[in-house]
Amino acid sequence: MFHFQLIITAIRGLQQNLLRSILATIGVIIGVGAVVSAVSILQGAQRDVLDQFESLGADQLIIVDGKREHGGVTSSVQALVPDDAEKIQQENTELVLRVSPQYQGGGQIKYYQQNVNGFILGVTETYAPMNSYKVDTGRFISREDVRGSTMVTVLGYGVAQDLFGSLPPVGKNVKINGKSFIVIGVMEKKGTLGFLNVDEQAIIPLSTAMARMFGQKYLSMLNVQCTSAAAIPACLEGINQTLRVSHRIRSGTKDDFTIYTQEQMKQRFAQVAKIFGVVLYSIAGISLLVGAIGIMNIMLVSVTERTREIGVRLAVGARRFDILKQFLIEASIISLFGGALGVVAGWAMANFLGEFTQVIKTYTPPIIIVASLIMAIFVGVVSGIYPAIRAARLDPVQALRYE
Repeated sequence: MFHFQLIITAIRGLQQNLLRSILATIGVIIGVGAVVSAVSILQGAQRDVLDQFESLGADQLIIVDGKREHGGVTSSVQALVPDDAEKIQQENTELVLRVSPQYQGGGQIKYYQQNVNGFILGVTETYAPMNSYKVDTGRFISREDVRGSTMVTVLGYGVAQDLFGSLPPVGKNVKINGKSFIVIGVMEKKGTLGFLNVDEQAIIPLSTAMARMFGQKYLSMLNVQCTSAAAIPACLEGINQTLRVSHRIRSGTKDDFTIYTQEQMKQRFAQVAKIFGVVLYSIAGISLLVGAIGIMNIMLVSVTERTREIGVRLAVGARRFDILKQFLIEASIISLFGGALGVVAGWAMANFLGEFTQVIKTYTPPIIIVASLIMAIFVGVVSGIYPAIRAARLDPVQALRYE
């Protein structure tokens, strides 16, 4: 019962200094909100990227250009060519199930007055089955299309919707970067595959993309599907040996290509996420520290203004420990209320950024909500200790004389 009275007294004390109490609460809201939004954004990004890794399949390898340093400058080495795909497949038949060479560029896809900007992906017939990516209508690119460098395209679901709406796209002519292509198929609605939104792309034969569209002889990347996830180490070794021989790389010389497994990509992302996490959490921590300083400042001013009140309470029998508890309760109420509003504000801000940008993915783990409230109370108690001790140590006689 006595503790309940202390809480009521603390609330009344905050009401008497309402404006200052609100300002202190706003400081906590900003601090906790910054923490929650930072965690939500970081956790959402991690989940999204890990999902993208999973969509590639645990049995896949990604081969990209290598890196070389010259004069302290790191640059990419273009070395991957379409023939590498054939050699990898032929020389590792027991380990490699499929190889998908790719060239990716950007461009405008147009059908009369309708046009969209999207990705232009040059691939072979192995791309769709490797990624379990199915055609909704029409057909996919064939080996004959690749060999003949034909001017055909398979549209992603989103591109087809934007250009044709409810009209059947198959058989129609579209312009891709000003060149005429026949639509032979439309892919199923897939969303993200790896690191690309495949609904917003136009797929064309690899040879057409490299020779007739972009005038390139080097690939953007090579995807290799091994026979199983367990075969990854042996597959990696075999591919590495094949490419070194194909590229005539001498012993002791660095590779001009880089092979990534799913686990390696996850590790690289984890390192990047750790750096971003340090930055985001540092900013959020500074905001929370500012909120704590605000609470301490308000409580110190409150002690000074209520010196006579404290003296009266001590004179009529209140213990110093009771005064200490009252001011700690006041600080805790500010931090708890501010923490609760901060959690809501941080969650709302993170979701707003996700909806507004359509790029940021957010996720707020339930444990973060609990941890944020505990952290807010801790900040309130710590920042209120000194003002509470100062109030409890006042001399009743001097306090009563205070004007």
